[in-house]
Amino acid sequence: MSRQPVTVVTGGSRGIGAAVCVRLAADGHHVALGYRSDAAAAEAVAVAVREVGRRCVTVRMDTTDEAGVDLLFDTAAAELGPVTGLVNNAGVGGPTGPLADADAAGLRRALDVNVVGYLLCARRAVRDMTGSGGGAIVNMSSAAATLGSPGEYIHYAAAKAAVDTMTIGLSKEVAAAGIRVNAVAPGIIRTDFHADPERPDKAAAGIPLGRPGEPEEIAGAVAWLLSEDASYATGAILRVAGGR
Repeated sequence: MSRQPVTVVTGGSRGIGAAVCVRLAADGHHVALGYRSDAAAAEAVAVAVREVGRRCVTVRMDTTDEAGVDLLFDTAAAELGPVTGLVNNAGVGGPTGPLADADAAGLRRALDVNVVGYLLCARRAVRDMTGSGGGAIVNMSSAAATLGSPGEYIHYAAAKAAVDTMTIGLSKEVAAAGIRVNAVAPGIIRTDFHADPERPDKAAAGIPLGRPGEPEEIAGAVAWLLSEDASYATGAILRVAGGR
């Protein structure tokens, strides 16, 4: 990529998002980090980005709020330069357990963040990238989209299936503008996303590779999809799930 890569990462203060920020910085990207609540964690990631010689801005925002999305992208453009990439990563699990026991407010919030938030961020990214040389979007999906997550959070699985469909449709819609749209579908990753901190290790026996994944392993897949090495990949859903 001849232009300086400037990538927006939502949910970049922890877990997979934090690993993505650090990896992209190592690959030469300036980073605009969107986060919802933990300013200290966001700043710690920003420090790690700057330590490898890249610039980073942090923006407190909510991806379900249109004004917040605009603030993130406007700040990225003003402080770092034209946005060339988006990693749609901010997400919530919502209620855990059988659907029959789930509360409606929790279901709505999960779908709002995991689907509407992605659509709003992608919409803004497409607007910015169209006519400015194109770019690349990577959506964070999940192996749950095809496994269904029965007894855990089928609403989350349903939301991630929507992300897959969005990825495929948008990739076709914006290809002529030079914008690639792909997704990474992680399996069980060792982060603090899980309601039960021991869930990744408890699940290891059911994973063909015999262990949960690490955030850095997902970050590597994201980095590849944003790179010139993936210049002919669009509409792809890259499963990184240890064989599940």
